[in-house]
Amino acid sequence: MIQGVKIEELRVIPDDRGYLMEMLRADSPDFQRFGQVYLTVVYPGVVKAWHCHTRQTDTFVCVTGMVKVGLYDGREASPTHGEKMTVIMGWQRQLRLMIPPGVYHGFTPVGTEPAGVINITTEVYDYENPDELRRPWDDPEIGFDWSVENR
Repeated sequence: MIQGVKIEELRVIPDDRGYLMEMLRADSPDFQRFGQVYLTVVYPGVVKAWHCHTRQTDTFVCVTGMVKVGLYDGREASPTHGEKMTVIMGWQRQLRLMIPPGVYHGFTPVGTEPAGVINITTEVYDYENPDELRRPWDDPEIGFDWSVENR
């Protein structure tokens, strides 16, 4: 497990009308601050990776489909520097994934349908000076396997 990454199973409250799922509450022990909330959708066969932030914490919840999230610890002072991690999440496994600054991340759909990820950030996006560091999705230094296993 990469230091500072947090995964929490989300409580799904179903009834005969559908269900409710709380993604993040201000009284959660993991809540830091509110920046903004946005939805990003990724199509099958596409990998949205790699990027990280210097100040911002991202909180992912996959609300449609399933995604394979890749994480890479790019923080030189971290005890888990250089470690990789995979998280499968979505409608079949409802999780909240918190990604600290300095941890590169990206995702790809698992299956044949697009996947939608809600991101709750601690910072507002600055269009003129984005808090982003980027690397190619297939960066050989990271060497992450984005394929889906067929057994």
